[in-house]
Formats: sequence, structure tokens, C-alpha cells
Amino acid sequence: MEVEIRPVVISDLAIESLGNIYIYGLETFSYSSATVFVEELYVRLNQLSSEYLHHPICRFIPTKTGMYRNLQHGRYLVIYRIKPERIEVLNIIHSSRSPSKIKAARKIKV
Repeated sequence: MEVEIRPVVISDLAIESLGNIYIYGLETFSYSSATVFVEELYVRLNQLSSEYLHHPICRFIPTKTGMYRNLQHGRYLVIYRIKPERIEVLNIIHSSRSPSKIKAARKIKV
């Protein structure tokens, strides 16, 4: 079975989260560590166009169709929604956050 390639769209909130992750990496680790981490994350986000079904259904946002999924990158969860025409990256959340923060991703508009 061949998977349909869909464009990946990133929400404004996810872009803001990426910036915050990068700044945190700069302050806590180093320029090179922060840069490598975020670059690897961008690569994985782009791979979602064809690998969106490879990641588990998000257990915090259950649906009958399994349209909400999460990709784990380090200690971060990338919450995304599968739509018929595209993949919507809703937010990037540290895994230590409360489940209510993850559930709130359902309401994000892209």
C-alpha cells in the first residue's frame, strides 16, 4: 500500500514553540547543540509529508479516526492532525507538560 504524499503546514503556535525551543537550547546548552536539535526537528517535520502514519495516535486526543498523532523528538512531542488534503502541525510541547496542554492542541487553527 502506497501512502499519499501530503503537504505539511505548520501552525503559528508551532513556529513560536520552535523559536522558544531554540532559545532554551541556546541558553541551556550551546549554539551548535540548539542548532542541530532544531534542524533535525525540521527534517522530521518535513518527513511527515510521507510518514504521517508511522507515528502513534495521540493518546491525549482520542478520536475514532486517529487523526491526531504525535511524533517524539527528544523530550518534545510534535502534535499533528491528518487531514485529507494536508498534514497540520499544531504544536510542539515538552513531554513533561500536563495532558491538558496537549489536549488544547485540538483547538488550534491552521
